[in-house]
Amino acid sequence: MPGHETRFAGSESSPTAARVFISYRSKEPDSGLAQQFYESLQAAGHHVFLAGESIRLGENWSQRIDDALEQCDFFLLLLSPQSAVSEMVTEEVRRAKQLRDTREDHRPGILPIRVNFPFTSPLNYDLRGYLQRIQQREWMTDADTPIILQEVLSLVGSSQDSRDWVKDAAEDDRPPASLAPSAPSASPTHPLPIAEPELPEGQVDLASAFYIDRVPREGSARTTIEAQCYEAIVKPGALIRIKAPRQMGKTSLMARILRRAGDHHHLTVPLSFQIADAAIFNDLDKFLKWFCASVGRRLQLPNKLADYWDDIFGSKDNCTAYFEDYLLPSITSPLTLCLDEVDMVFNHPNVASDFFGLLRAWHEAAKNSDLWKKLRLVVVHSTEVYIPMNINQSPFNVGLPIELPEFTAEQVQNLAQRHGLRWTAIEIEPLMAMVGGHPYLVRVALYHVARQETTLNRLLQTAPTEAGLYGDHLRRHLWNLEQRPEMALAVKRVVQTSDPVRLQSVQAFQLHSMGLVNLQDNDVTFRCELYRRYFGDRLGGKG
Repeated sequence: MPGHETRFAGSESSPTAARVFISYRSKEPDSGLAQQFYESLQAAGHHVFLAGESIRLGENWSQRIDDALEQCDFFLLLLSPQSAVSEMVTEEVRRAKQLRDTREDHRPGILPIRVNFPFTSPLNYDLRGYLQRIQQREWMTDADTPIILQEVLSLVGSSQDSRDWVKDAAEDDRPPASLAPSAPSASPTHPLPIAEPELPEGQVDLASAFYIDRVPREGSARTTIEAQCYEAIVKPGALIRIKAPRQMGKTSLMARILRRAGDHHHLTVPLSFQIADAAIFNDLDKFLKWFCASVGRRLQLPNKLADYWDDIFGSKDNCTAYFEDYLLPSITSPLTLCLDEVDMVFNHPNVASDFFGLLRAWHEAAKNSDLWKKLRLVVVHSTEVYIPMNINQSPFNVGLPIELPEFTAEQVQNLAQRHGLRWTAIEIEPLMAMVGGHPYLVRVALYHVARQETTLNRLLQTAPTEAGLYGDHLRRHLWNLEQRPEMALAVKRVVQTSDPVRLQSVQAFQLHSMGLVNLQDNDVTFRCELYRRYFGDRLGGKG
């Protein structure tokens, strides 16, 4: 914001002072540890942003956080089991990484510290993508504090140039952990009716008792979406397109498709465009090289781009040759390639039209080529495809289309039973009146009620407030909207009436991909009462 200077606490006189943003949750031991780092860094002459100390009453907290992230040299992340499931923390990490990837000086350096959160405990899908290949430290007891603190002080004070943790000597260049199917477990095929409550945090584990198969909005109620995908993926040259807003279960479904493909002896490669550096999307040649190298790495094949990339030919021809002459002939089994977070490509039309045209060409080639029959594609995205494409070159009008619906009342009751709750329509109807059948919001409610951390009545009373169970979730959405005034203005229009509202197509698609609205022909309405009430209050509409 022009003319607005973010205050980082600390000495303003030292020319070598660094600006450090500390990301944490206000629970122990996170908050106490954050305070120790804050005081020690400040005493060393550095400028430190700690929300509890730096944001004054009445200030715009989202603008303050944005400004602090923009200005910081280091992003110190206290990653505990609580913060690892916080949507606000995940969003802070995403923005820090985005800044780091788009700047020549790679600022801010990202310094994750796992607080009572061992390396053996997996991160959720988003954080895995953002933090892969970034070294982390582990804090387990107070005895670890001075050791890690000294390393932080040494690193922050060593140079104004941003850097991450020094890599461990034993670090190798193996592909990052992915959604590849794990070894079969001893878990029963059908989970027990009641299981220990499981905190919703992104992808639902393959062995989870809380995964609910979906029934499509149209068609036979006896054929689940999962069954359709399992049948399709084993067919040569298959293409499955999964579309749904955020937190609807796309990644969980993708993981299950990968497992089914693995059961049929496919090689499986999940590739999220979330992990690509932002600069990759600005140039088609650079993007396709990254794409080819990423698939090859996950197949554990040597990088041979130099042998197959010839500047005489176009980028698309080179990419096709890399698959046709090297990757596919090098494997003896079918390859199921899952492309997640495809929406990131939509934002770059010059790359998108050529890349998606390439996927369509490969899918068509599988009709006549045994080699291309090896390739099975799963394309996962959140929003409508709003880039103009030739109908004959688009992969979004062929293959098996999957659109994940919300849970039905029957499915919510089934899920409640798995949490040990003997709920009937008396409990289910008011919950669904507040959050609809939104899978994530429903599971959050069931988890906390099952653990007796709240009651349904108390949950519903406070739900559309920042003091309620969904406060972190709602603040993340508000933060995102306030970053884009045109989107906040669009939401204001929606809250001012209970009738469907006509918005610009791109705005409607983006709000839908965020999960805030439903599309009704060319109009939108709020997804659920939770959003109508919260944004009605925060953005000045009729609550």
